[in-house]
Amino acid sequence: MEPIRFDGRVAIVTGAGRGIGKAHALLLAERGARVVVNDLGSASSGDGSDSGPAEQVAAAIRAAGGDAVSDASDIASAEGAAQLVRRALDAYGRVDVLVNNAGIFVPGEFPTLEVSELRRYFDVHVGGSFNVTRECWPHMVRSGYGRIVLTTSHGILGSAPLIAYGTAKGGVFALARALAVTGQGLGITVNSIAPVAATRLAGSEDDGASGEGIPDGSTPALVSPLVALLCHESCPVSGETFLSGGRRHARVFVAETEGYVHPDTDITPEVVAGHWAQIMDESDHYVPADTGTWMKENAARIAAVPIVSPA
Repeated sequence: MEPIRFDGRVAIVTGAGRGIGKAHALLLAERGARVVVNDLGSASSGDGSDSGPAEQVAAAIRAAGGDAVSDASDIASAEGAAQLVRRALDAYGRVDVLVNNAGIFVPGEFPTLEVSELRRYFDVHVGGSFNVTRECWPHMVRSGYGRIVLTTSHGILGSAPLIAYGTAKGGVFALARALAVTGQGLGITVNSIAPVAATRLAGSEDDGASGEGIPDGSTPALVSPLVALLCHESCPVSGETFLSGGRRHARVFVAETEGYVHPDTDITPEVVAGHWAQIMDESDHYVPADTGTWMKENAARIAAVPIVSPA
C-alpha cells in the first residue's frame, strides 16, 4: 500500500492547540501537509483566550521540519471563521483539508442547565463547524477538491451530565450528513468522528499526552490515524461517522428496523401495540443513505403493502 501523505496539501485544524486537535495537526504535518493550527486558547468552558497553545504547536511542527502557522481566531463567530480561512489563504494560497475539532465542555444537568449554556455549546460545536466549513467551501468547490472532518461524540446517545454537549454533538452529526450530500459531485467528502481519548475536556490533567493511567493507552494520538485517512485523497467514503481511539475503530450509524405497515388506514394505538415486537425487531434492518433516499425507500415500503378497505 502506498504511504498516505499530504505533500502539497493545506490543512486547517481547529482546536489544535491541545489534545486531540494537536495530535491531528502533528500527524498531518508529519505526513507532509502545511498546517494552519487554530486555537482560541480558552479554558475547557470556553472562557478566556491565549494565542500561546496554537503557536506552540505550530512552532513544534516547524522545529520538526514541517510547515505551519498559528491562528487564534474564535471560530464560534462568522468573523472569526473568515479570519481563520484568510490566514490560510494568505499563508498558503489554498485550503484542501479542514478538521473541525474545536469544542468546549462543562458538565451540566437538566433542569438546572441554563438556556444560555445550551446556546453556547451550539455556537461552538455546531456554529463553529458550520462557520469554518462555509468559509472553506467556495475554495474547495473552485478547486474541485476538499476533505472535511467534523467531530461528534457518543454523548449523542444520552447522558444526564451531557445534556448540552450531547445535544450539540447531535447537531454536528446531522450537519456532517447534510454537508456530505451537498458535496456530492463536487469532489468534496465530509465525514465525522466520535473520538475516545483522555484529554483536558474529558478530565485529564495532562491532556492525555502521557497516557499514564489511561485504559489501553487511550492517548489523543490514537484518534488521529483514522482522521488522516478521512483527510486523504484516497478517502473511500462520505457521510459516515466513525469511533476512533484507544486502538479501536468502528463505523457508527443510524439504522432502521423493517417495521410494520398496516394494511389499511384504520390505525389505533391498540394496532400499534399489537405489532410492537415487529416494530422493535432488529433482526432485519437497513442503514438509510441520506434523507432523500430514505424518503423514497420508506414510500416504497409502504406502497409494497396494498391498502385493504376495512370490511
